[in-house]
Amino acid sequence: MADSSFDIVSKIDRQEADNALNQAAREVATRYDFKNTGAGIQWKGEMGIEITANAEERALAVLDVFKEKLVKRGISLKALQTGEPRHSGKEVKIEGSFGQGISTEQAKKLSKLIRDEGPKGVKVQIQGDELRVSSKKRDDLQAVIALVKGADLDFAVQFTNYR
Repeated sequence: MADSSFDIVSKIDRQEADNALNQAAREVATRYDFKNTGAGIQWKGEMGIEITANAEERALAVLDVFKEKLVKRGISLKALQTGEPRHSGKEVKIEGSFGQGISTEQAKKLSKLIRDEGPKGVKVQIQGDELRVSSKKRDDLQAVIALVKGADLDFAVQFTNYR
């Protein structure tokens, strides 16, 4: 029997992120406490966002609304990196971006965690910006998934190609 395997990746669903951003923009446009504050949120490039408002508190409130929409759409907040609010003329701007892919350093840390604390007989291979985990027993793979979900990682992970 062939080994069972799955991949650990760090990717976000762009369509879900787009839906979350559109919902947040709609809510900001209709909420009373955002009236006449120039508050808004929009895409900046492929995976970047830009929040604008006339006060720092309003910009942070827009960010909170966006984060709430991301959570409802099943996107981990660990995937979103935001900068500090910065003043640009009369406006305050917050820029953010979605991180994708697992860096080599993060992959080594994750594979060490699986090797040290995971079941015996589990093999981990780093393949570019993802990890392939394989084992003869599917129960071991389930245990690795539980281990990784329970670990306090500083990046979002998803499990794909479970065979």
